[in-house]
Amino acid sequence: MGRAFRAFRSRRVRIAVNAIVVAGALTAAALATHHFLHAGWPLSNADPLLVSAAGVLFIAAYAFKAWGWQRLFAPHERPQALTLAAAGGAASVGGVALPGRFDEAIRIAVVRRLPGKTAGFGAICLTIVVVGLLDSAALTPAASVAAAASEKGSVQIGFALVAAAGLAAALLVFFLPRLARVGWVARFKLGRWLQEHCACRRSAWQAWMLISVSWALRALAVFVLLQALAVGASFPLALAFLCASAASAALPIAPVGAATQAGAGAAILIVSDVPKAEAVAFAVAAQGLIILAGAVICAVAGLWHLAARLRRTAAVAAY
Repeated sequence: MGRAFRAFRSRRVRIAVNAIVVAGALTAAALATHHFLHAGWPLSNADPLLVSAAGVLFIAAYAFKAWGWQRLFAPHERPQALTLAAAGGAASVGGVALPGRFDEAIRIAVVRRLPGKTAGFGAICLTIVVVGLLDSAALTPAASVAAAASEKGSVQIGFALVAAAGLAAALLVFFLPRLARVGWVARFKLGRWLQEHCACRRSAWQAWMLISVSWALRALAVFVLLQALAVGASFPLALAFLCASAASAALPIAPVGAATQAGAGAAILIVSDVPKAEAVAFAVAAQGLIILAGAVICAVAGLWHLAARLRRTAAVAAY
């Protein structure tokens, strides 16, 4: 591990990594441009009011998830909700080019870079893991509904597994503080560290509720977008699309995070008898709108922090 960190500090290694990321971004942009030139922009014939409403709902979903994430930090090191929302938005934008799970590095970098209360590296990583578990827990009702609404046995089994994984994740989050206090665990340094940084049950419950609201808003946004594109809109179909996209994000390594989620969403629509062209167009449009909402959050956070810095500079100059 030490050798890996020393290698990453090398200027040549950083240049190579940046070159790979830029090449991936350019490749993704070229493929997307080629697709849209031949197939047309997915939102060109959509209802603009419904598309705008879906975009607003996606932005609100980022906000509620940031509030939920914030509850998992200790009060003395709790970052601003806007900083956490910007971290989520930046990770979504980075998912256009970066492989799956690499977006977590973007979240950590943004939280540590933006001003305000700064949590330690380990605390941030712990909260990201817990947020992932709470995401799974929040998707349990949606996966259950999607499983019940599906007519194909394989799809029902898949969503049932997602629901079971969410239930297991919820139990792990709520029993984690107690596990950290178990005698043989507490003897280790990691166990004592978990006792200090692990969120209590009340904070975990609050985080779960806020993150559940975030996923409910996302489901509503997907439903509205289905209506906007006239793709056989139904709420169970929206939940199935949401669960499939979210489940694909749990893969340890995927070629490109956003593309993987869009592909999984399109696949579940095709299985649900939506025409292939419409399914792909909707998946691309939905993922694009999520990324656009994330970019808006990043821009707002950047402008907010820039304005705060200018106000501080002006106050110092006036003093």
